Amino acid sequence: MDSDSNCCCEHSKQKQLRISLKDIASELGISQTAVSFAINDKPGVSAETKKKVNEAAMKLGWRPVYAAQALGSSRTMTIGFAPTRSYDELKDESFMLHFMAGAQASLSKRRYGLLYQPCSSMKEELATYEDWASRKRVDGVILVNLQDNDPRPARLKELGLFAVLAGGPVDSDWLLSLSIDDSQVMGCILDNLLESGHKRIAYISGDSSLMYSKDRQKSFQMFAAEKNLDKICVEYTGFKPENAARITMDLLNQEDPPTAFIYETEILAIASLKAMTEYLIKRDYEENTLYDHRYYPYKLPAIVSFEDSFICESSYPSITSVQRDASEYGSKVANLLLKVIDGENVKGDRKILTPRLVLRDSTLLYKR
Repeated sequence: MDSDSNCCCEHSKQKQLRISLKDIASELGISQTAVSFAINDKPGVSAETKKKVNEAAMKLGWRPVYAAQALGSSRTMTIGFAPTRSYDELKDESFMLHFMAGAQASLSKRRYGLLYQPCSSMKEELATYEDWASRKRVDGVILVNLQDNDPRPARLKELGLFAVLAGGPVDSDWLLSLSIDDSQVMGCILDNLLESGHKRIAYISGDSSLMYSKDRQKSFQMFAAEKNLDKICVEYTGFKPENAARITMDLLNQEDPPTAFIYETEILAIASLKAMTEYLIKRDYEENTLYDHRYYPYKLPAIVSFEDSFICESSYPSITSVQRDASEYGSKVANLLLKVIDGENVKGDRKILTPRLVLRDSTLLYKR
């Protein structure tokens, strides 16, 4: 038998082995419509029926044909995610990776896919949404990093694209949002630093145009005022590690330097820790002082990161940080968007997932 005949045979076998909704309906003795509703998790069938249908689908080896599924429901079965963020930035940011993993986990349960297309600018991001809308490429989009006078919510409404904001709240009668409740964690950080004797504290922030960065900065200043801390400062880095390191060293070389630093991300924190470590080792070497490993790193300022990852655990000293479940956050945002697409009457603009402060050596080992 030649190769063409083999190919034909294989194709024929695949067609014979392909399980349809009709096969599942015959297996269970119910209508094909009921099977379709159950498979697509739509109302109209009981939870027990949905369970039986999904079990039968798994047993028979049924897999969705996305083209047919989309044609039958007028949906693409795809959610778009096009943040203004480079690939280089993403590789260093574990929060976004876990957020995307959580979103995809929820979407896959409904047989949706996540279309990820990072953009280099807001202009490119808007053009991406326009392209997706014109080609009916996605059923909805996930927004992140809300900015002052952000043009995206209004443009998405014009384009007729469903959307949910991870962040906020947003002043919109159309766009729903879910945000992590950071309102109290800054107070916990400052309480912990005050208990260790810190009075001069610096907050090294990210991007002043981002709403969540501004909210954290305001929270820092509010709690500092409540606790009568008048020797504080706030600096913005544009999320660039080299800027964080430079600003940190500039502050440390002042007459009354901060004794504690709070960084918006673990990347800013570790870059600054590296710069401080190099400076202290070089200084001790030049002063020809005896090196005592028990003395180092206790002369470092206290360090706190507002984001947590394996970096905070594996650095020396390990870095005290704010821990959030980014995966669960992504999952909840995706679920909310699917409910919006389904036309459910849902509430947004909610704060969820209160983070917690994880104490590590960078504050626990501090000695006055």
